[in-house]
Amino acid sequence: MTDPTSPNSRAGHYRWIICALLFLATTVNYVDRAVFGVLAPELEKIVGWTDRQFGDINAAFTLAYAIGFVIMGRFMDRVGTRIGYAVALVLWSLAAAGHALARTPLGFGIARFLLGLGESGNFPAAVKTTAEWFPRRERALAVGIFNAGSNVGAVLAPLLVPVIALKWGWQWAFISTGLAGLVWVAVWLPIYRKPQEHPKLKPAELAYIQSDGSERPVRVPWRRLWPHRQTWAFAAGKFMTDPIWWFYLFWSGKFLADQFGVDLKTIGPPLITIYLLADIGSVAGGWFSSSLLKRGWTPNAARKTAMFACAVCVMPVSLAPVVSNLWVSVVLIGVAAAAHQGFSANLFTLTSDLFPRHAVGSVVGIGGLAGAVGGMLMQSASGRIKDATGSYLAMFLMAAVVYLAALGVVHLLTPRLTPARLAAESVPETKGKSL
Repeated sequence: MTDPTSPNSRAGHYRWIICALLFLATTVNYVDRAVFGVLAPELEKIVGWTDRQFGDINAAFTLAYAIGFVIMGRFMDRVGTRIGYAVALVLWSLAAAGHALARTPLGFGIARFLLGLGESGNFPAAVKTTAEWFPRRERALAVGIFNAGSNVGAVLAPLLVPVIALKWGWQWAFISTGLAGLVWVAVWLPIYRKPQEHPKLKPAELAYIQSDGSERPVRVPWRRLWPHRQTWAFAAGKFMTDPIWWFYLFWSGKFLADQFGVDLKTIGPPLITIYLLADIGSVAGGWFSSSLLKRGWTPNAARKTAMFACAVCVMPVSLAPVVSNLWVSVVLIGVAAAAHQGFSANLFTLTSDLFPRHAVGSVVGIGGLAGAVGGMLMQSASGRIKDATGSYLAMFLMAAVVYLAALGVVHLLTPRLTPARLAAESVPETKGKSL
């Protein structure tokens, strides 16, 4: 008879339905956060905000996202992913739809803050759900599948939002995406249970999901990670480079409108091109370092060589605000976005090179917090710089050089990628306590 714990077993496929729901939630997550950037040129005409106010509106989102990183993991552990995920979706869906009620910069800032707070729950909930529903051998694949929703969402927003806004008005672009999240909740609540409690899960598939055996949960408190240089290396890399991605996500539409006169009818193809290139870069960056490892390179050499190549590929983006052709500028930004994703893929991988598995989630949480704080500062500064100079040049110059600087910091802190020694500091996890 076929062993139900074998990866080749035909035990069942219900776990992939759960994975599909995670993919859809992540897609909705990124569509909701990208709508504002797509509509920014049109909303600027209607609301009449300054560049400084626009930067502060985006800073409100990233501030809430940073706060959410601190509280959402604990919330998911306390109430479970079935209720916790639903609460996060309802919060960010109502906040997304609530943008339609805003008429002032303050109103949009409040809506963006609530959106960021709710959206920060997506990845803690999705990762926790994956751990519940997949054996270790399939978790990386499951995470890769649901995380692809972020790229799909970034592409769908410029594809769908202009059509909706031109036909029914900008308010309905926010309302419709908010309704999509509520529809997801209506599907999630009846379907989701823990594997051992699910009535539709076959015993053979449950045995396969639990084939790793019982695991003793272990947590590493954040306070015990801070003294390690490896933690600071990852956090510094995220703090320096994540803000550039937030800048592309929130400011690209406005930049193209200011620089080349694109409007709601023509903004879709340029933004779609940027994010499709970013998708390619995410895969290519990971493939490059993996191929070097297969050739016998050390992780230290392979990761940092890939990151250096990405940092070099970003540098031409400094020309984006000075070229006269729209599509040349779009390609420059797209290549830089692709290089960011490649750099980020290798930066994330450093956590598994430097830390044991039971500490990776906590380190990623610290890095995510640092990246969100950096993004908040970048958004606020970008608006003030644009107001003062009337130009985007300073932001693109920063984007061009910051990756080399970040790689330099990472190398200074971890010159040989020596793993952190945490075994003696691990403590049993207590339900309901945060990391």
